Amino acid sequence: KWFQEFITGRYFGRLMRNTVVMSLMNLILGFPLPIIFALLLNEIKYPRYKKFVQTASYLPHFISTVVVAGMVLSFLRTDGLINSLYTVFGGTRTAFINEANYFDTIYILTNIWIAFGFDSILYLSAISGIDPQLYESARLDGASRLKQVWYITLPCILPTIAILLIMAVGGMVSSNTDMILLLYNEATYPKSDVIGTYVYRVGLGADGTGGGQYSLGAAINLFSTTINFCLLFLANKISNKLTSYGMF
Repeated sequence: KWFQEFITGRYFGRLMRNTVVMSLMNLILGFPLPIIFALLLNEIKYPRYKKFVQTASYLPHFISTVVVAGMVLSFLRTDGLINSLYTVFGGTRTAFINEANYFDTIYILTNIWIAFGFDSILYLSAISGIDPQLYESARLDGASRLKQVWYITLPCILPTIAILLIMAVGGMVSSNTDMILLLYNEATYPKSDVIGTYVYRVGLGADGTGGGQYSLGAAINLFSTTINFCLLFLANKISNKLTSYGMF
C-alpha cells in the first residue's frame, strides 16, 4: 500500500528526477576532482607549501555541516559576498538561494568544497605506497612527468579509485540530505526536493505535510535503499570485469 502510494503520488517524478540529477552531477563533477588534486599535490616539491595547501583544502570537512551551510547562505544573501562581487562585474543583486535554477550549482559546489580535500588524502596515501624505483626506471627511459602519471601512478592507485567509485555509485540515491535540508526552501522545491527531504517532511510534518506518516517514510527509505544496493552490486560487478578490483 505504502509503496503504491509513493510511486503513484504527485511528487514521485520530481523526487526521482532531482535525486538522480543531483547525484549524477555530484558524481561526475565531484569524484574526479580529488584524484586530480592528489596528483597535483604529489608533484609539489616544497613540503611546507604542500602541507599548507593540503591542510587548507581538507579543513572544511571538519567544520560542522550547519556552520558550512550558514556560511554559504551568508555568502549568497543579496548583501553578501557573492552578490557584491557580482555587482562589480555589472550584474544585479539576486537572491540566489531563493532561485530554483541555481540550487543544483550551489549544492554541487558546496559538496565539492567540503569533500574534495579530505578525499584526496586517500589517494595521496595510495600514491605514497608506490615503489619509487618505478619512477626512476621510467625517467631513465625518457618518460615525461605526464607519462609517469598515466602509466605508473594511475594504474597503481586504480584499486583505490575502483573501491571509492563503487561506494560513491552505491550511495547515489542517498543524496546529502542534511546539506539540502539546510540550504533549500519552498521556493526551490522544484529543483531541490529529493527522496531524503521528502521522507523528513512526511515523517516530522515540516512544511504542513501533516507528519507522523512513519509507515510511508519507512517504505520510501526501503525503496531508496534497495536501489542503492542494486547500484552497488552492478558497479562492483562492472569494476570486477573491467579492472579486476571490487569490494566483493
